[in-house]
Amino acid sequence: MARPIKETPILFGEDARRFKERMKEHRRISSKERAEMKSIYEAVMSVADFR
Repeated sequence: MARPIKETPILFGEDARRFKERMKEHRRISSKERAEMKSIYEAVMSVADFR
């Protein structure tokens, strides 16, 4: 039987500040990475069955 998922802890202080700053960062990805991500997405969607 599966275990219940624990509640996500709330961040305070320095941890919260670092998390907030990290969320503002925008990481650039190369066209090669983007193409690889797209091919993986298309492969997953081709076998996925959403009923």
